[in-house]
Amino acid sequence: MARPKKEKELKRNKHIMLRLNDTEYDIISENAKNANLPLAEYVRRLVMNKRVIVKYEIVADVPELKKLIAEFGKIGSNLNQIAHYFNLGGFHSKEMRNAINQCIVQIYEMKYEVVKMAGNFYGSTETYNE
Repeated sequence: MARPKKEKELKRNKHIMLRLNDTEYDIISENAKNANLPLAEYVRRLVMNKRVIVKYEIVADVPELKKLIAEFGKIGSNLNQIAHYFNLGGFHSKEMRNAINQCIVQIYEMKYEVVKMAGNFYGSTETYNE
């Protein structure tokens, strides 16, 4: 089955010739790829001053961050062991429950700080109107 024809006012039948050097072409092609758009659509949006969303991902290999992630894994393992002990009918007191809740609060605070630090290293998705 054939694709339906576009309405005449939607059909693009005008051409613009544009010459670029290799560097300019590479930059525009990479930006179109990062925006997840075909090259023609990307350039069309730029020319028409429409919003173009380009996503950049900056990755940093930070040993301290890797250590923190490993520590969080160990903490999670310990919490699983504690939960297993209680689920098997292990003895627990109000003081122990309060101590565990306090530790959980501290873990969430540490997690928040790590995520904040990671945002500084890994960057964020930015929207650019190029």
